[in-house]
Amino acid sequence: MPFAKAVNRTQSWYRRLTVPQFTVVTGFLMIIIGTVILSTPICSNQTVGLWEALFTATSALTVTGLTIIDVGQDLTLFGQIVLATMLLIGGLGLMAITTFLQGFVVSGTELRCRLDRGKTLDEFGVGGVGRTFQGIACTAAVLILFGAVILYYFGFNDIANNGERIWASLFHSISAYNNAGFGLWSESMQSYRANGVVNIVIISLIILGGLGWRVASDIWSNRKYLNRRRYLSLHTRLVLRTTLALLLLGTIGLMITESLAYGNFFSSLSWSERLMTAFFESVSSRTAGFTNMPLSVQSISDSGLLLLMALMFIGASPGGTGGGIKTTTLAALMAATRSTLRGQEDVVIRNRQISDKVVLKAVGITVGSLLFVLLMALLLSASSNLGGEEPFSFLEMLFTCISAFATVGFDVGVTQQLGHFGQSVLIVGMFVGRLGILLLLSAIWESLNRDRLQYQNRIGYPREDLYV
Repeated sequence: MPFAKAVNRTQSWYRRLTVPQFTVVTGFLMIIIGTVILSTPICSNQTVGLWEALFTATSALTVTGLTIIDVGQDLTLFGQIVLATMLLIGGLGLMAITTFLQGFVVSGTELRCRLDRGKTLDEFGVGGVGRTFQGIACTAAVLILFGAVILYYFGFNDIANNGERIWASLFHSISAYNNAGFGLWSESMQSYRANGVVNIVIISLIILGGLGWRVASDIWSNRKYLNRRRYLSLHTRLVLRTTLALLLLGTIGLMITESLAYGNFFSSLSWSERLMTAFFESVSSRTAGFTNMPLSVQSISDSGLLLLMALMFIGASPGGTGGGIKTTTLAALMAATRSTLRGQEDVVIRNRQISDKVVLKAVGITVGSLLFVLLMALLLSASSNLGGEEPFSFLEMLFTCISAFATVGFDVGVTQQLGHFGQSVLIVGMFVGRLGILLLLSAIWESLNRDRLQYQNRIGYPREDLYV
């Protein structure tokens, strides 16, 4: 009887949760479960305690890639399989999965009614349930297996053991498609810098995973008319154009900044190796986290680090496996800036008027994300000044904070040297960055203003101008 009462109380509490709140709660539960599993002897050796398991589980479920352990050495084969499963859960859409859990675990939640009222997961970067999610999962499975096959036969030829070769191909294919950045080797992809097959496969999987299911579905539906761009939606065209522009900007920018910085890592490479390395890092910085060059303040210039931070902060596209503020957010902000400079009252992109709601959301995401990253850097800096952490430059700390929040996984040697307080800041940053700053704020706001929300849309306020 006490157990039945506890179950009924839990169900009653779950029924009162909105979609954002349920997503946050379920995310916490998944991290806790993953922490307990990874800390067991069947998954890891004695060097992995609860804290290391917590950091790794959070990084895996948020598909970040930051780690304070050596995945290939500290985790057993079963632990690596568990880690890969977490990457799939986080990459395919933690919010979409929790929506299904809410429907199965809690009867009477009126989930469909909530979705129809606008509480859809599309608002927070992941779209669709039912057949849409099945399409996402099937597409991911096909691309991951295809990438693993190519890596096995043409990429990781230097791995003699057949079983290790199969697992390395599958694990890195899963990690690349989900923009996670976890690798079985401590140097990531540096030993395969000259291997064109490995570079092309990893780059392709990262880009395909980061574009988002909306883009993939739109291209597939209009595959017979790709030579006529008007058949593609504005969202697809905008994502493709912005992605291409960022890839070119990142590649050319890194080539220039690092070639001008004499004495760093790029000076030892040929021009073809510089181009491949710059392109790989430009793609990976968009929330993937793989690297084929050593990342540190000694190996890369300050201007190069600043460029990577900008690319990390922007991130991938909505509905994709990456993080960041998203490419469409950047496009909306640039279009709003252009309209303001031209004196236009409406925001127009490609002869299409963008609603004020979209522009306000883009501003909210950008400002909220920027303030949160600055708060993370402030906490790390304060703890360092108090003597609680290793002394790092502010650029290194800011780089690490953006990497965590944008779920990238780039590390300039800071993460493992931080104390528990600094690593806890990164844990919170990874969790908030993956769920989205708007979803988290929505969950908190709804819990604090439950009774007020049902009346707020009925209230009108007088207008007044503000000088800016």
